[in-house]
Amino acid sequence: MGKLALAAKITHVPSMYLSELPGPQNGCRQAAIDGHIEIGRRCRELGVDTIVVFDSHWLVNSAFHINCGAHFEGVYTSNELPHFIKNMEFDYDGNPEFGQLMQEEIAKTGIRVQAHNIESLHLEYGTLVPMRYMNQDKKFKVVSVSAFLTSHELQDSRKFGEGLLNAIEKYDGTVAVFASGSLSHRFIWDREAHRGMDSYTREWDRQVDKHVVGMWERAEWKEFTDMLPEYAEYCYGEGGMHDTAMLLGLLGWDSYSKPVEIVTPAFPSSGTGQINAIFPVE
Repeated sequence: MGKLALAAKITHVPSMYLSELPGPQNGCRQAAIDGHIEIGRRCRELGVDTIVVFDSHWLVNSAFHINCGAHFEGVYTSNELPHFIKNMEFDYDGNPEFGQLMQEEIAKTGIRVQAHNIESLHLEYGTLVPMRYMNQDKKFKVVSVSAFLTSHELQDSRKFGEGLLNAIEKYDGTVAVFASGSLSHRFIWDREAHRGMDSYTREWDRQVDKHVVGMWERAEWKEFTDMLPEYAEYCYGEGGMHDTAMLLGLLGWDSYSKPVEIVTPAFPSSGTGQINAIFPVE
């Protein structure tokens, strides 16, 4: 019987990569990088063999999709922010067998889902950035899930998480699951980019994020799941916040009862709200 060992909501801001490089932003995201390193350390301690990432940078317009290629290797430049992520090398193993098991179990919930082992289907940076800091030694196999969903209901993403839990229980191994996406996501206006690296675009977003993190720390999951659709809409949730709906579906939705552990406190990046937070599991 398989085991869900760790679940978390994590940042993937491209300024983390920029933070490594010489220049004015050197070191600017060290706290976020350290948070990823700590989460990776805990995964090793818990015996995790596979990491599933709900990637809010993988946009799809139809069905749910799982990238369970056998191996991912290459050099990545972001077409969205090539001045932030340029020529970033990556090399990770995948887990086609578990990806296929995910597809089979998730399909039983009634949603349309496909698993792909396609050499030319590459990873997006919502997966690549966290893996850079958590998985440099290729300790973990990687499965990426589309979580920028343009024609999907949050309740179906909840079902995705529920089906994933069934797959984990039938898997002969230990899994960690990460919702890779932001809190609020009103990106900074371009003409204000100079001030946006370390500030929110709107005070509204800062205040709502602050309230939401407090709800998570107080384990107010019934209230949070009730407000999630409006939060995603009014605060421009990244990818519609489907990554968060998947994560909470995995954990029990409004019956989840545990307060989060903040690994990297909430911080602004290019106008958006970011965090690294562990959602404790049994």
